[in-house]
Amino acid sequence: MEWLLEPFAVSFVQRALWGGILVSLICALAGTWVVLRGMAFLGDAMAHGMLPGVALASLLGGPLLIGAAASAGAMALGVTALGRSTRISRDTGIGLLFVGMLSLGVIIVSRSQSFAVDLTGFLFGDVLAVRDGDLVFLAVALALAAAVALLGHRAFLALAFDPRKAHTLGLRPKVAHGVLVALVTLAIVASFHVVGTLLVFGLLIAPPAAAALWVRRVPLIMLGAALLGTVSTAAGLVISWHGGTAAGATIAAVAVGLFFASALATLVTSQLEKKRVHAS
Repeated sequence: MEWLLEPFAVSFVQRALWGGILVSLICALAGTWVVLRGMAFLGDAMAHGMLPGVALASLLGGPLLIGAAASAGAMALGVTALGRSTRISRDTGIGLLFVGMLSLGVIIVSRSQSFAVDLTGFLFGDVLAVRDGDLVFLAVALALAAAVALLGHRAFLALAFDPRKAHTLGLRPKVAHGVLVALVTLAIVASFHVVGTLLVFGLLIAPPAAAALWVRRVPLIMLGAALLGTVSTAAGLVISWHGGTAAGATIAAVAVGLFFASALATLVTSQLEKKRVHAS
């Protein structure tokens, strides 16, 4: 037990834990809809599409958060505009924007004297450098994400399972999709400067996907995702502390590992259930 608790006796690891928990909660609210709507590619593109704004803000000495928000907003508008085209598929449009924004970001970052350091910081973040101000910011972002998820729940639910019915019910699916993209953008922008795009995307997808294997109700998926994200954060920090590995990457790896463990468990459970039915 002392081996597990030892890392959390240090103040910066405690802040990293709280930061990871807050990110897990935000990502559980947004990531559940990403998984149910099959928007994983969009989430990945949004996460990496922030690089031009972050790089430009860094070079100009401006707030990174403003640069990330501007770049993510441009990405969201581009995805929406291309999604209305009947001649280009949504995935194609997202892919083109993804590569274009990422390439532009790398070009801008390459103008810096610390190219490798800047790019590594963007991808992996530094969860062990979380400050009290970052925790306050994440708490505010969590409250906003919870409000959006609560108010948009009915529209998001109809959009995820039957967009045509959503239109029939007057829920305006196009508007709901835009708000959903905004929720995903909020989760990514609020979290990336603390933990990097790798950890954000890992916690955005893996915990909800793992929870969705066991439960069907959306609130339960969100709860399961939040718990799995919290476990991934705590376990990742412990492994990182004792193994000397990168904290953010370790947390993301644990989250993905829990998904595959969950998938294997459901497969084994399904096979055992089939054998029991045949035996009876």
